[in-house]
Amino acid sequence: MNIKVGDHAPDFSLVALGKGGPEVVTLSKETGDQNILLLFVPMAFTGVCTEEFCALSAGLDSYTDLNCKVFGISGDNPFAQAAWAEKEGITLKLLSDYDHKTTEAYGISYDQFLPDKNLIMGGVPKRSAFLIDRNGVVQFAQVNDSPGDLPDFEAIKAKLAELS
Repeated sequence: MNIKVGDHAPDFSLVALGKGGPEVVTLSKETGDQNILLLFVPMAFTGVCTEEFCALSAGLDSYTDLNCKVFGISGDNPFAQAAWAEKEGITLKLLSDYDHKTTEAYGISYDQFLPDKNLIMGGVPKRSAFLIDRNGVVQFAQVNDSPGDLPDFEAIKAKLAELS
């Protein structure tokens, strides 16, 4: 079942690769002071995922100005994510859901990712966006079955303006 507006966001602890090495980011420790935008993407080094996170990186200040912290989440390991970020200039914090447990908790995993293109990996996250308020409640939720469809960033910013 997908997480929807009004639900309490499932907590998680995921690994990010920081300047000092791997670090654990726990959602419940991030909520309270700021709203949180979680952006799930299928995988690093792919066209639409790169386009989305590069555009977000270029416009990250517009989210910061609305008192929102943005995290990008994929099922890739943190070292692959770091190589992707360095190659493409991605500056938002990337979190590794390598075991797909967070993707499963949010109810957004593919049974098989692009089987018509022979990518039959299960557990890959659908491109999704969840805006979580300071109390840990989901205020915006969008799950796209097509990996090529981007979230509605204008609707996300409109909701953020209401929350500020």
